[in-house]
Amino acid sequence: MSNLYWLSDAQMERLKPFLPKSHGKPRVDDRRVLSGIIFINRNGLRWRDAPKEYGPAKTLYNRWKRWSEMGVFARIFEGLASEATDQKTLMIDATYLKAHRTASSLRVKKGGVHVRSGGPKVA
Repeated sequence: MSNLYWLSDAQMERLKPFLPKSHGKPRVDDRRVLSGIIFINRNGLRWRDAPKEYGPAKTLYNRWKRWSEMGVFARIFEGLASEATDQKTLMIDATYLKAHRTASSLRVKKGGVHVRSGGPKVA
């Protein structure tokens, strides 16, 4: 796959102060794992659909989960944002949602009337 995303040396140097220290056994390559996590999130993929170049999907997910719970990604975002010279507010819109194919046929209860695909029926 030629369209993989890889963090540059300069980007990794900027991120290094925010990453937790490795205790005991050395971690799998941070660049590979972080690049994989970014690739998955940018493309809206499932963890198991991660390209093999990023390593096992379980490693990507476990690192994302553990570091999310530890607040590592929040520290990265806060730290990088605080480096900006001009303060501005950016909003991230997460309103893009997919409805399950059965969502339109679910029963809706309104004032004692069950609405079904066949029309309203009194309860």
